[in-house]
Amino acid sequence: MGYDALLWLSFGGPEGPEDVMPFLENVTRGRGVPRERLEEVAEHYHHFGGVSPINRLNREAIAAVEKELAARGVDLPVYFGNRNWHPMIEETVEQMRADGVRHALVFPTSAYGGYSACRQYDEDIERARAAVGEDAPDLLKLRHFFDHPLFVASNADAVRAAHAELGGRAARTVFTAHSVPNAADEAAGPPGTGGQWYSKQVFEAARLIAAEAGVEEFDVVWQSRSGPPHVPWLEPDIVDHIDALHEQGVDAVVVSPIGFVSDHLEVVWDLDNEAAERAAELGMAFARAATPNGDPRFAELVVELALEHHGGGGVRKLSDAFPVAGCTLNGAACAVACCAR
Repeated sequence: MGYDALLWLSFGGPEGPEDVMPFLENVTRGRGVPRERLEEVAEHYHHFGGVSPINRLNREAIAAVEKELAARGVDLPVYFGNRNWHPMIEETVEQMRADGVRHALVFPTSAYGGYSACRQYDEDIERARAAVGEDAPDLLKLRHFFDHPLFVASNADAVRAAHAELGGRAARTVFTAHSVPNAADEAAGPPGTGGQWYSKQVFEAARLIAAEAGVEEFDVVWQSRSGPPHVPWLEPDIVDHIDALHEQGVDAVVVSPIGFVSDHLEVVWDLDNEAAERAAELGMAFARAATPNGDPRFAELVVELALEHHGGGGVRKLSDAFPVAGCTLNGAACAVACCAR
């Protein structure tokens, strides 16, 4: 089957103060999150003028992908759709149908497995196609890429650059990813595979990136927890971990947000504000590694993933710990009950 478009599918973010509460209501729909909690989170966005950097960074990354496709002589128009804010995926898939797109590839802006990182994108695709109706294009979601050589190399260079910011002083390397409920992580992956695909893939990515960057010792921690206190989530939290490192006598830290492909608000608030401020309070030097989507290799990565299906490119991965996974058609899960919520 040939493909006639690529859909860039992301989380979405507000682009002005008036967007913030409607956006957060979209993010939390059906979850019963109290209004006061939404207002608390809204303040994080208003700290930056009510604008998340994610839509702008996605558009910049899409432009880089379009340039890379053109350089390779590949005619594959790129569309942009979001889960939680405009351009919404339902609107984008409708436009694709109107433009005559019949078979499209979908790049989800997450490298990992698990419900939030993978399965929820399948649900987005299924919902959008249902909204458009029987003439909706077929949509093939691309695979997990946490162990792709270009993803690893880009993050490794960012880690090296962050260490250089600290003038070469000894610094502990800490990798972070978005925390999820323990129960969700235990259900991550096809049944019968042992679960915990999300956390295990994050650890594997950290191992690969550390090896590429020449880092011998590192930690993996979590950030951006949003659930009620009585529900166990992946720990330790990045700020708590900085406290623990300080107690161990560590006086410098490099933080690499490998769970994110671009600067979500969770990165700029939880790391550049809360974690950095806590390190400063403790007298610890702090540097945050860049996310990869501004690196030209990230556009190459996206195009390589697309060409695995549109043009017969080979599959490149650095780890044998996990099979190629996450590639599904029209919102179907990898397996029955795979990455259940």
